[in-house]
Amino acid sequence: MTPTESRAMGARVIPSVVRPTYRAQHVLERNWIASGAFWKVMIAGFFEPVFYLLAIGVGLGAMIGDITLADGTSVPYAAFVAPGMLAASAMNAAVMESTFNVFFKFKYGRVYQAMLATPIGAGDIAVGEIGWSLFRGFVYSATFLAVMGVMGLTESWWAIGALLGTTLIGLAFGAVGMAAVTFMRSWQDFDLITFVTLPLFLFSATFYPIEVYPPWLQTVATFSPLYHGAELVRGFALGRFDPSMLTNALVLASMATVGAIIAVRRLGRLLLS
Repeated sequence: MTPTESRAMGARVIPSVVRPTYRAQHVLERNWIASGAFWKVMIAGFFEPVFYLLAIGVGLGAMIGDITLADGTSVPYAAFVAPGMLAASAMNAAVMESTFNVFFKFKYGRVYQAMLATPIGAGDIAVGEIGWSLFRGFVYSATFLAVMGVMGLTESWWAIGALLGTTLIGLAFGAVGMAAVTFMRSWQDFDLITFVTLPLFLFSATFYPIEVYPPWLQTVATFSPLYHGAELVRGFALGRFDPSMLTNALVLASMATVGAIIAVRRLGRLLLS
């Protein structure tokens, strides 16, 4: 099959109104303008992980002392937990933006139905919303990383690379979050979001090394996407690199790809039905 025939077959499988185009930027622009109405809510979302860091990382860290890592080196507890909070912040921002806000726009605001009256297609909407959740997560992460720097919780200049990790986290959870919301029927279904994200937050090596878990829980934790995100961010923040970081990145990238494909197809099917 020639490349031209392959593209033609793809066009028949995925209608043009579903395939994303450059018009996704207009969805981002619309969200940017609308964000001026609820910027206080966005700021509040940033302070939550900062409060956790102050209460657990600094307060509890004064009693715990140093944490011994898998390579035998030790770091202050606050320096260990801060990257975990950074990863969790990126996850929460992406999930909140791609689920609650998307559900309201789709079911009640009828925003997407109005967009389809323009040249914007369902694929553009999906890509634009995932991109916006990624942007919101990046803003939270950059600000939180600056707080870590001021508090002296970054071990090297490689900590700037932690933003690459948080970007992957935001992309992965934003894509999966939007895919999940296409299956939801009412606000009660959002209890399932908390049911999933809370265990991820607590048992993804966010607060302590995975080695302290029982062996069976260590195995379970390795399936957590937030665990891979926290390990990736922590490696950059502490300046301690390991080949497993590539695996962490690939897990998040795969999650983002699968979530985006499902989100585009499901949203297109729902909006065009």
